[in-house]
Amino acid sequence: MHVKRDDKVVVITGSDKGKIGKILTSLPKQNRVIVEGVNMQTKHQKQTREMQQAGIISKEGPINASNVMLYCDKCKSGVRTESKIENGKKVRACKKCKTVL
Repeated sequence: MHVKRDDKVVVITGSDKGKIGKILTSLPKQNRVIVEGVNMQTKHQKQTREMQQAGIISKEGPINASNVMLYCDKCKSGVRTESKIENGKKVRACKKCKTVL
């Protein structure tokens, strides 16, 4: 996958287009990611012994990884990436401004 957990991404398609958030979970087998504040879903939760809080709970749902792009703080937009080798390590860099992400 082109994105990993804790990456800052921007959503490029769908109802949440343009939203910026951090990746909370990456699901590579399903090619999906869960982004903070994106694709909010509501669930009606009953009260149980383990979980005392009942009511309507909203949480993030997974979206396809192809619908997000890495966000570059310098360019202030979603960018494509290139691979560089710095100090013997492979890193991702912005194609436009060449900064390491």
